[in-house]
Amino acid sequence: MTQVKRKKKKKLTPVVKLICFAIIGLSFYLIYLSFNEFVTMIELKSDLADVQEQLQQVQDENTYLTSQRDKLQDPDYVQSYARGNYMLTKEGENIYYLPGKDK
Repeated sequence: MTQVKRKKKKKLTPVVKLICFAIIGLSFYLIYLSFNEFVTMIELKSDLADVQEQLQQVQDENTYLTSQRDKLQDPDYVQSYARGNYMLTKEGENIYYLPGKDK
């Protein structure tokens, strides 16, 4: 009786085999697409972090330049800046150069 049960084992028809292979192939393809999307998402997050860092640097530079612009609107600041950086003098004023500590 056990031999009879073994022989009654159903064989897969070619259509069922084809459907199984199609499902397996489709599953692998969807896994592949998901993996590619995951990799793309990680790359985009990295790019976003870099761009946000650059944006912060540009905003900091913009803040600095805006403050410089506002300072340069003040005539007293412009005068002291010119005197300090370009060695300009007022009338009757002399500039003396002193030797540095290392000489």
